[in-house]
Amino acid sequence: MKTLSSKAVTHNNEPYWAIDFEYDSKLIAELKKLPGTRWSKTFNSWLVKPTPQNKKKVRAIFGLPEAEQTPVWKECERLKDWMQSRRYSSSTVEVYADALKIFLTYYKDKAVKDITNDDIIGFNNKYILANNLSASYQNQVVNAIKLYFRVLQNTTIDVDLVHRPKRPKLLPNVLSKEEIQSILSAPQNIKHKAMLALIYSCGLRRSELLNLKTTDINSKRNLLIIRQGKGRKDRIAPLSEKIIAMLRDYYKMYKPVKWLFEGQNKGEQYSEKSLESVLKQALAKTKITKPVSLHWLRHSYATHLLENGTDLRYIQEILGHKSSKTTEIYTHVSTKSIQNIKSPFDDLDI
Repeated sequence: MKTLSSKAVTHNNEPYWAIDFEYDSKLIAELKKLPGTRWSKTFNSWLVKPTPQNKKKVRAIFGLPEAEQTPVWKECERLKDWMQSRRYSSSTVEVYADALKIFLTYYKDKAVKDITNDDIIGFNNKYILANNLSASYQNQVVNAIKLYFRVLQNTTIDVDLVHRPKRPKLLPNVLSKEEIQSILSAPQNIKHKAMLALIYSCGLRRSELLNLKTTDINSKRNLLIIRQGKGRKDRIAPLSEKIIAMLRDYYKMYKPVKWLFEGQNKGEQYSEKSLESVLKQALAKTKITKPVSLHWLRHSYATHLLENGTDLRYIQEILGHKSSKTTEIYTHVSTKSIQNIKSPFDDLDI
């Protein structure tokens, strides 16, 4: 049995299971077969989508025994059952259960009813901060703890007093229109070009593009229907005539059956790894040296809309943001107003 360590992490705004183990080419080959698996330099680990199927396969790959039905395991299963009954996404269920498992295991020698708010502060300081774990991961743990103690436990913990970490306020990465033009012009394959162009032209998340079906294109009304995006919300985005024409050319050549963008086999969904490879190949043909990710295209779309004079409320709806505060971040990277400011340095006679 191979030794490995794992933890729940967030990468590009999506939950993953970060797995670290001693290098073994055969194990890596098996791990790479799992949907959505990738190597992360940031976490120095293999990232696996936290689905029940993937977890079962990981146990088989590493020869790990089935999870023991310990008190901690039972509490995690209770939380999963509660979340599943309320139709939380499978990835969110797994991330919360993993976070709760780590927290309860840390206090395994203490009865759940005796855990206090001070214990949560101690866990943050002695486990999360001591292990240099991210604010994003700490926030996941807080979410899991608050949900667990709010709905499944009657304890002395005051859930409303469980504080969240201060998260760094980072600006979104935005490309210029010239850089976008360079990236979208690079692919020779019409499918590859259409995928990247659609992400930018509608501000899509990676998963939203891959989950599109042929029936989600409404060319008569120039609309794209994004079903069950982040937060399980449906929304629509405007389609330009230019992208509709490109999609028609793509459709005539590939004739997808179910998914708008399919893999090598008919009816098979295009993979996240292959989509990232498409972007990587496009970047290799340009002079862009920035560490561009697919999400940069979404950020660039929103910023360019704002610079073109589109109202923030419409941008919020198109992107599917729950809060207007999330959309307002693009005002900090829009150059339209900033470039009109005259520097007092220009008035100096130097």
